[in-house]
Amino acid sequence: MKGFKNVIWLSLALAMLLYAVPRLPVGGGWTPPAVFGTLWLSFALLIIGAHLHDILGVKEEQREQLRRIQRMKRNQIRRRLAGSPLLQARK
Repeated sequence: MKGFKNVIWLSLALAMLLYAVPRLPVGGGWTPPAVFGTLWLSFALLIIGAHLHDILGVKEEQREQLRRIQRMKRNQIRRRLAGSPLLQARK
């Protein structure tokens, strides 16, 4: 369900962008309409990028990498403790 919502919002943002680009006055210097148009386009592209980031699952890949790193660190600590004289004296 989560991915489906992102696809819907992404397609709405793209449709809004396609509708608005021909109407925005961009490139007219530092006039208020040109600044507004540039900022509006920037925010629209930021929203589209965020939805693409979530749809492509970049976060899940990063989480999996962090899990692997944490698992590796735990295994290293266990190996160090297994060779430690304090742990062997308790057994």
